[in-house]
Amino acid sequence: MRGWCLRLYVAGSNPRSVRACENLKVLCETHLAGEYEIEIIDLLENPSLARGDQIVAVPTLVRKLPEPVRRIIGDLSDTERVLVGLDLRPRR
Repeated sequence: MRGWCLRLYVAGSNPRSVRACENLKVLCETHLAGEYEIEIIDLLENPSLARGDQIVAVPTLVRKLPEPVRRIIGDLSDTERVLVGLDLRPRR
């Protein structure tokens, strides 16, 4: 098990979902190099999985580990906001 466990909820391969996947991979390689695990869940294929993490919008990134659990909604294009949301950078 790696240090960071991230779960990205998407809805098919629409542009926002694709952008969120791409942005997350770049962010992880840049800031968490080798210390992360990403699980991508397509809610069009498995809608019942949304309940467990209380997903109300997609795309949504859920940081499972390290605790506490955190959620970030959107395509993750605002890198600064995502880094603050994941506690990789302090709030300004």
